[in-house]
Parts: sequence; structure tokens; C-alpha cells
Amino acid sequence: MSEHNAFSNKLKDIYQSLFCQQWPALTGGILLGLLSILILAWSRPWGIVGGIRNWADWLFYGIGVFSEKPMNAFLHSSSVMDMGLILGAFASALMAKEFALRIPPKIEIIKGIIGGILMGVGSSLAIGCNVGAFYSPLINLSASGFPMMAGLIIGAYIGLRCILWELERFPPETTGFVATKKEQQKGFDWKASQPWFGTLIFISLVVWAYLYGSLAYTQIGGLLLFGTAFGVVLQRCRFCFVRAFRDPFMTGEAGMVGAVAVSTVIGSVGVAILKWNGFRNESVYVVPAFWWGGLIGGIIFGIGMVIAGGCGSGTLWRVAEGQLKLWIALFVFAASNSLMTAMLHYSGWRSKLGSAIFLPDFFGWSGSLILILFVLFVWYMILFWNEETNKFTII
Repeated sequence: MSEHNAFSNKLKDIYQSLFCQQWPALTGGILLGLLSILILAWSRPWGIVGGIRNWADWLFYGIGVFSEKPMNAFLHSSSVMDMGLILGAFASALMAKEFALRIPPKIEIIKGIIGGILMGVGSSLAIGCNVGAFYSPLINLSASGFPMMAGLIIGAYIGLRCILWELERFPPETTGFVATKKEQQKGFDWKASQPWFGTLIFISLVVWAYLYGSLAYTQIGGLLLFGTAFGVVLQRCRFCFVRAFRDPFMTGEAGMVGAVAVSTVIGSVGVAILKWNGFRNESVYVVPAFWWGGLIGGIIFGIGMVIAGGCGSGTLWRVAEGQLKLWIALFVFAASNSLMTAMLHYSGWRSKLGSAIFLPDFFGWSGSLILILFVLFVWYMILFWNEETNKFTII
């Protein structure tokens, strides 16, 4: 075999490993934990809702509902991260030849709308979604992550009950990819061409980040690339927080629970080191939603994410795969969060959602990490036991 052929085969093997095989959920959890540490060291914690709310704020400002002009979406840190996440997941799906426009039946569209509204309202009360009110706060040693976690568990159970009620009364319809007539007539092989488009998007994202740097926005350019990395990891692992909270009640599986728990522990240890050494302010992402904002918001958001079929992060990477139901859910999610947040702000209730509690102030640094580890370990062990006994499954 020539050196050229050997090199070509090696590249094919790498491509097959990266984009033709699904990555294990635990791998995704480890990578997300590490990325969460690195993104804080670079600029700020990972978040979702702030970005999509910025997009909706622009919509309402444009039609005259809001009078205050929102921040430039291309300079808004969370917005840029979300753009990177969607485009990264889109490129990843193309590289894996997994992108397709999936047209949902009418009842799924209705569920997308209902779920989106609930996620928008819940994330307003919790001051974040599954990422911004549960995952990132716990990583940043914020007590508000615990009631949000409890709320998501309760909400996922209620949401699954709603899904079962719906399935009993409305038989599921089929969905699928619909190619355009033009593509059908010309015999355009879209699937075979997808990796080329995916490669082009990855290159474009790097160029985009470089342009940010050339305009003295290097930090924003870095956040774009971090968002891209989050999108690739989420899409390749099919990493979904919904599964961590829903599957124990639906199938009894606890694999995603373990992945989320490991990811959170890795992230919290790394962030504790950054904050303890003074590299980042202790108050970063200590969310003022302990306890009722996180709990009630988590319940509402948990119901919504199960009905919609995607959480904050899961909705974005599924949008990038062409799932039109999640496009609708994302639009409604962003719009309802924008309106609800504005209402809470102007009514004064935004400041009454709870307290900002930094765990080391009460338990010390090591005690806080032990507490987080203990809670997540107990959560996983209970659900691991359920995986063997199906005591909590309702299907």
C-alpha cells in the first residue's frame, strides 16, 4: 500500500469514528464538563436562554411591542453561543449525513407550541433552562440548581403522564423527510453531498471567529467556537437532558442520568478551582432563584420539555437536524420567555424569585463539592436501582 493510500485510509477511519458512529453518552458528559470549565476560563459559563430571548426581543422590538432596543445579537455572548451551537450541530449532522427536514403531524405541532410556551414560562421563573438553571448553576456552586433539579424530575413525571394520556386518545401519525420535486426530478443525491456542506460550514465558522478577532472581538469569536464545540458534542452523542429526567419513568434507563451526573461533577470541580484561585468571581452564575423560582420554574419547564420533545440545549441541536416540530417549539419558547421575562421585570417579581446562594458560603469549598457529589450520586443510585426493578416506571 502506498503512503498516499495509507494516509487516505487513515483520514477515512478518523471520519468514520467522528461522524459515522454515535459517541457514547458518557463521553459526551465528560466533554461537556470539560468544555464548561474551559468556556468559563475563557469568558463566561455556558447558557442557552439568554441568547434565544435576545432574538425574540428583537422581534418584539421590530413590531413595536418593546420600546427598548435589545443588544446586538452578533455581540450578545449567549446569542453568539447559541448561533455556534446550532451551526455546529448542523455541520455535524451534515457530516454524518443525518440532516433531513422532518415534517411533524398536526398533533406534534400542537405539542411543540404547548411545550414551547411552558418552557418559556418555566425558564423565566427559574432564570434559565435545563442548562442555565440546573447544569451551569450547580457547576458554579449555586444552590438554585438543586430546586431546579427537583422541579425537572417532578415536571418530567407529569409531562410523561400527559404524553401517555395523549397516546391513549390520539394514535400517532407517521412523519418523515419530504424531498422537493426539483430534487426528485434531477435525481439530486442530497445525502451524499451533505459532508461537503458540513465541511464548508465548519470552515465558515472558523473564518467568522477570525473576523471577530480582527475587529477586536476575540472573546466573542471564542464563544462562537465554544458554541460550535457544544453543538457537535450534543449532536454526536445525542446528549439530551430530557432523557435524564424522563427515561427513568418511561423505560427505566439510567445511562443518561449517569452521564449528566458525571458531567456536572467534572464541571463543578474545575469551576471550583477557577473560583477558589480568583480567576473568576465567586458570584458568577450564582442564580437568584433559590428556592421557589427554581422549583416552580423547573416543574413547568420539565412538563414543557417532555411535551415538546426537547429541552433548551436539546431543542437547538434537534433544530439543526431539521426537526420542524422543534423549530416551532424554539420560536414559541423564545417568544414566551421574552414576554414572561419582561412581565416579571416590570411587575417587580423578577427580584422575588428567590435568593442567590453560593454554596461555599455555607458549606465551604470542599463541603460544597461533597454535597453536589452526594446528591448526584444518590440520584444516580436510586435510578440505577430503578433500572433493575422498574419501581418508578409508569409504562
